[in-house]
Amino acid sequence: MNSEYYIAAGTGGHGDFDVVVTPTSAGWTESSLWILNLTAGRSAELLSERDEILIVPLAGSAAVTSDGTTFELRGRRSVFDGPTDFVYVGKGSSYSVSSVDGGRFALCGARAASKLPFRYVSAAEVSVELRGAGNCSRQVHNFGTADAFDADSILACEVITPGGNWSSYPGHKHDENTAEESALEEIYYFEIAEGPSGSRGFGYHRVYGTKDRPIEVLEEVRTGDVVLVPHGYHGPSVAAPGYDMYYLNVMAGAGAVRAWNIVDDPEHSWIRGTWADRAVDNRLPLSIPTPRTASEGA
Repeated sequence: MNSEYYIAAGTGGHGDFDVVVTPTSAGWTESSLWILNLTAGRSAELLSERDEILIVPLAGSAAVTSDGTTFELRGRRSVFDGPTDFVYVGKGSSYSVSSVDGGRFALCGARAASKLPFRYVSAAEVSVELRGAGNCSRQVHNFGTADAFDADSILACEVITPGGNWSSYPGHKHDENTAEESALEEIYYFEIAEGPSGSRGFGYHRVYGTKDRPIEVLEEVRTGDVVLVPHGYHGPSVAAPGYDMYYLNVMAGAGAVRAWNIVDDPEHSWIRGTWADRAVDNRLPLSIPTPRTASEGA
């Protein structure tokens, strides 16, 4: 039986949206995600209402219009073709997304207290990082993190995990506002690269709680699946051998500071110390010529 925090592809959307996660549907207060699927020539007229929105092409290009300004998103062929350009839409805005050739677009949302300007960021401006080492190597596109992009509350990034590798590891949590961590609701949206002859790839994702706040999630994930993390330790995300894994993280919290502060599961935090003497997986980077490197983070 699947967890209540797992949303299988094809079960959580409506109309042009393959995925719809709102604070109401998730049972929390801050984070949202919509996956908009437009056929060629179609457009969607939308309202941001109480949310700020990051519009991220997953596949295809689009034009986004708001406040009389239009930004052209070049996008990409797929999520495995490097980072993409994106736009920011402030709260209380009407906006449209249109695509000549069609495509899929992530609308990452978070409740916002203030309205910030409509903005465009090119793919070349997206910070790319390699984390971990060996079979814990992964590639991170920090397009919407606190140190990379100015926003009211939203935090977002993309992670590519080569087949056979583990990411979001060691397990970590961010569900309390303390000196060490920030309370953030988190959404994981997954896509898995196809294998030979279109074979369907898969991976696994884990969420587990503490004695005081138990939660148990262990799901096989495939393209289009979503896992919600209301609290607790999360990780690893494991990519099956032969199938690269992508996930989009959307986070937000009600705290006064926009920050991604985490604590590791203390039983497994020693793993980080093993990375210093190991090389990054030589399959990385994917589609990126010169990323910066680091060994911290999820």
